Amino acid sequence: MAEIVRMPKMSDTMTEGVMAKWHKKVGDKVKSGDVLAEVETDKATMDLESYWDGTILYIGVEEGQAVPVDAVIAVIGKEGEDYKAALDAEDGAESAKNEKVETKTESPDKTKEDKQEEGKQEEAPKSTALSDSDMEKMGVTVVRMPLLSDTMTEGVIAEWHKKVGDKVKDDDILADVETDKATMEVMGYAEGTLLHIGVEKGQAAKVNGIIAIVGPEGTDISGFLNQGEAPAKPVAEKSADAPVAENGEGTKEEATLTTNTSGDRLKASPLAKRIAKDKGIDLNQVSGSADGGRITKKDIENFKPAEAALGLTSKEAAPAFLAEKHAAPLPVYVGEERFTEKPVTQMRKVIAKRLAESLFTAPHFYLTMSIDMDGAIAARTKMNEFASVKISFNDLVLKAVAIALKQHPNVNSSWLGDKIRYNEHVNIGVAVAVEDGLLVPVVRFADGKSLSRISAEVKDFAQRAKAKKLQPADWEGSTFTISNLGMFGIDEFTAIINPPDACILAIGGIAQVPVVKNGAIVPGNVMKVTLSCDHRVVDGATGSAFLQTLKALLEEPVRLLI
Repeated sequence: MAEIVRMPKMSDTMTEGVMAKWHKKVGDKVKSGDVLAEVETDKATMDLESYWDGTILYIGVEEGQAVPVDAVIAVIGKEGEDYKAALDAEDGAESAKNEKVETKTESPDKTKEDKQEEGKQEEAPKSTALSDSDMEKMGVTVVRMPLLSDTMTEGVIAEWHKKVGDKVKDDDILADVETDKATMEVMGYAEGTLLHIGVEKGQAAKVNGIIAIVGPEGTDISGFLNQGEAPAKPVAEKSADAPVAENGEGTKEEATLTTNTSGDRLKASPLAKRIAKDKGIDLNQVSGSADGGRITKKDIENFKPAEAALGLTSKEAAPAFLAEKHAAPLPVYVGEERFTEKPVTQMRKVIAKRLAESLFTAPHFYLTMSIDMDGAIAARTKMNEFASVKISFNDLVLKAVAIALKQHPNVNSSWLGDKIRYNEHVNIGVAVAVEDGLLVPVVRFADGKSLSRISAEVKDFAQRAKAKKLQPADWEGSTFTISNLGMFGIDEFTAIINPPDACILAIGGIAQVPVVKNGAIVPGNVMKVTLSCDHRVVDGATGSAFLQTLKALLEEPVRLLI
């Protein structure tokens, strides 16, 4: 009988895998234990082995494709066997499961009349909602709250410049809108009569919500209003190179507000602002010819820089005796906005999910302490004269943390929801940066290992992590985590707890700073560490006591040998 091969769960955090490479193809003979393919998980690229003898009859996943855990990826059976029956059976079971989930249960309290009424409601034809496009065909323009900034979600109507019944032109300002960054003007870009105002002064409207309707006088818009919030055109993202309509003064999304040198509001259409920007024209020097002194495209085209440089408007002539005051205009620089997007890797997906869950689930608090590293520096120098492998400061910190955890078991613990686990063993996770993100291999029983052994293990983990050769057993089971960014010149930082640990220690670099010793200011070597604690498990006093022990061990490294 044909056997279904599914995507296995290769780590405790894996939800899907990417088929990195197939080592077999359809028609190949396989034995139990043969490597079928390489699967990229969130932490490493691992071998997928066969548990059956037979022939590969079907492959359902192409190289580079991601599939969820437990999804069908291949079929193995006897040569020539009809594998489609096995796949059909699999599809049938999945369909039955989905149908079972979607099946509605009727309430036993429903009467015959209730069911008949429901049937009538289901048979009743649904009325078609009018869209903005339908309204435009009737000569009616629906004015919606524009997206006036990249962070705007709603706008407050600060002032209406028109009221219902007023005649409006396509470049008239309908209202002032207060956004999260500024108060800006909104234009209707339509001619006709203001038929409806949807948001009163002082009220807020969501981006793309209806704020006004303009159309022929007397048009009945009650049907459109009675259907509730009408379906809107999708809000398009603004582009730096977006064209400006030739028959209007810009798009609805563009702001029309700036200020002059005295701080007063300066009115200019979006198209006028765009042309002025391209030509390097200062709008403060342009005189507007539209209502209220508003600057239009025509004013920009008729603008004479020479006259403006003399402090005159475009309507004034420049006296000859003032010509020497002319100043050269600043050159205009035009840049280009560019970016590159890449799909999120499996590793980065899981890092984002787990750390977000940790930060927003576990109540973090942080304790920072400065440690005098003069003694550790001297001890490390002496140790490396005899050690078989080079001992780093990170190795010294790891060993000191392991010993301190034995003295403070509350820090070496985990929150399990209805209980707290106090670990008697010390397994320390060491954060290692790799190309796609971060891995945390675990040094097990670190309190009982020598500094040379710890150093060798950490170096081996780092090499295998960067080569994606770590196995699940290498990164599971930590009781405490260390993250060291000191080698990158970071003085101090805070780290997010690596669940299920209750704490993580962030290690900064060793900096030479003036310190006070025996009443005198002398140069010293100081390292700052920050302990991130899960307040459900560890209290401030508990975390502080742990750091005090750690400080004593590092400032007198001989204690590490006792």
